[in-house]
Amino acid sequence: MPGEKKHDLFLRTPLLDGGDPGLKREEIRRYFHSTYDRYESLFEVLTQDEAYCRKPIALRHPLIFYFGHTATFFINKLIIAKLVKQRIHPRFESMFAVGVDEMSWDDLSEAHCDWPAVAEVGAYRNEVRRVVDALISAMPLALPIGWNSPWWAILMGIEHERIHLETSSVLIRQHELRYVRPHPAWQHCTRSGVAPANELIEIAAGKLVLGKDRQALQYGWDNEFGRHETSVATFQASRFLVSNGEFLPFVQALAYANESFWEEEGLAWRKFSQAVHPTFWVRGGNSWRLRIMLEEIAMPWDWPVEVNFHEAQAFCNWKKEMTGQLVRLPTEDEWYRLHADAGLTETPGDSVTPANIHLDHYASSCPVNEFRHGRLHDVIGNVWQWTQTPIYPFDGFEVHPYYDDFTTPTYDTRHNLIKGGSWISCGNETLVSARFAFRRHFFQHAGFRYVVAQAPTLPASPIYETDKQLSEYAEFHYGDEFWGTPNFPKALAQLAIGAMGNRPAAQALDLGCATGRATFELARHFTHVTGIDFSARFIDLGVQLARLGVARYTVADEGELVSYRERKLKDLELEGARARVDFFQGDACNLKPHFSGYDLILAANLIDRLYSPSKFLQSVHERLNVGGLLLIASPYTWLAEHTPREDWVGGFKRDGENVTTLDGLKQVLTARFRLVQGPIDVAFVIRETRRKFQHSCSEVTIWERIV
Repeated sequence: MPGEKKHDLFLRTPLLDGGDPGLKREEIRRYFHSTYDRYESLFEVLTQDEAYCRKPIALRHPLIFYFGHTATFFINKLIIAKLVKQRIHPRFESMFAVGVDEMSWDDLSEAHCDWPAVAEVGAYRNEVRRVVDALISAMPLALPIGWNSPWWAILMGIEHERIHLETSSVLIRQHELRYVRPHPAWQHCTRSGVAPANELIEIAAGKLVLGKDRQALQYGWDNEFGRHETSVATFQASRFLVSNGEFLPFVQALAYANESFWEEEGLAWRKFSQAVHPTFWVRGGNSWRLRIMLEEIAMPWDWPVEVNFHEAQAFCNWKKEMTGQLVRLPTEDEWYRLHADAGLTETPGDSVTPANIHLDHYASSCPVNEFRHGRLHDVIGNVWQWTQTPIYPFDGFEVHPYYDDFTTPTYDTRHNLIKGGSWISCGNETLVSARFAFRRHFFQHAGFRYVVAQAPTLPASPIYETDKQLSEYAEFHYGDEFWGTPNFPKALAQLAIGAMGNRPAAQALDLGCATGRATFELARHFTHVTGIDFSARFIDLGVQLARLGVARYTVADEGELVSYRERKLKDLELEGARARVDFFQGDACNLKPHFSGYDLILAANLIDRLYSPSKFLQSVHERLNVGGLLLIASPYTWLAEHTPREDWVGGFKRDGENVTTLDGLKQVLTARFRLVQGPIDVAFVIRETRRKFQHSCSEVTIWERIV
């Protein structure tokens, strides 16, 4: 029968309260092991070890990375949470630490990693399983479990693995067929028929209050917390998700080749990819087939079409021209109105979900008319639904100290929210509060429904940033000048631009950019500037400014008294720089390979805060064009808490003689650089309160790469 359950229920994300800590401990243990088991069963579909080490697509790691990644994530987060003191396998916990967010469809990397044997990674996973299970047994447990509880790290690791259960399944779907095989735990739907005719359903206007508070009874990622209030006007929505059958006329009309239906970014992707139909469609003579996760099947025309945002948006533009109606993708807020109209609630943990979600039914999509939700179908489940809304923080957003870059790198207007979940979404992903976003060219188990309504507006920025350190740096970068000392990031940017002379000025890198003032200042001269900082919290402010042109924050006056600041790029004569900057979270000692080809690298107050400044200095030339400039500014405040004593570049005695940092810089850099300017002292002032200021001085040197 439709929606028939195929296997035992995959455990749901646990409630965080309860009367018996012992029972809750065992519930979490079962949740951990069921997730770990299910994840490993996914990789059992691979036919040979080679399947682990060959990339399914050029822009992602091979599957061996994802096999190891979720286990190393546990250890890395447990170390941050101080729940374990020693690493199990330092090489793995570095190699498998950082995944890939596709920056661009043409961001091809040929970097090669010496991946370990599959059996070796499997043994490592077994050891991690043992460590986590032992922690679950031994850790004190007080209920309810909150954001600040050490148990949050355990739940974070489990929910993270459930996310990668889904993302890894997409990569497996993109692998060559010779690398995959059917598996009893991953059986697809066998039901299909004629695609139903779609129609529009009117959705009433309504008010929304979104966002979790800290007393929420289920785990959430940082972007789910805070508050968002708004009103949504009446609109119409398609009853069904767009099916393969409904999408077919768009393909037959050769709309992929019609530039008028594509937005600028989407057209660039379409031209690069040479796409003429959805990526999972396979043409076989005069017929079509569909690539599902483990095989190709005859095209199920009543299943939802799976496309990226650009294809979904182009379809809406085409349909708008065909019908004369204001057809577009829904906003996130409008999706919540669909959810309310359908009368949906969270499914209890012991019940089969009345939707194709949580692996309750199939290991594939199913017909778009199989699961009815009030007047609509598939409000949740089957495939994720693209929205028009780039992800943004709710008011009161905070990063979690265990994972400060889970969401903040996506607050760049280039990652759009997907809602509703797919057939493999599970755990936190299935909750109505879930907020996941991907780059618009990204392929997920994602499709769309359309709405007819006026064009949406972008969400508003957060009201005021109140984090003390972040606010101090916001004021340091964008605020008032004190004691006659010029703005430090601006002064460094001016020095750099002056030193460039007639050199090429296409790309610049502001490394250790903090909140990004120098990034914007450099964009006065350079075609494009990238700002990178280790702190995702700092980058968020730069992203907000690039997107909206304004930042709001509080500054401490005395005690609990604060003042409010609003800084606008146009007031700093930097409005034109917004389109020429990008911000990313990154480690200066371990940058991704595609951060290269720069004409200038600015490293401001950075080297004495690195864990391995020599590693940075010895490799920085790889990021810089020959003839390009490297500007290093630092007060040389060497501290063992930031840099191990043996890794200091200077500031010590050797053989009874002083070794300054400038001496150390010359020793490391002169093989590939020549000093062209400096040393120069540049002062800076950081405001802490109305009556307390930190006055410092950086030494600036400018180096030209000669080989």
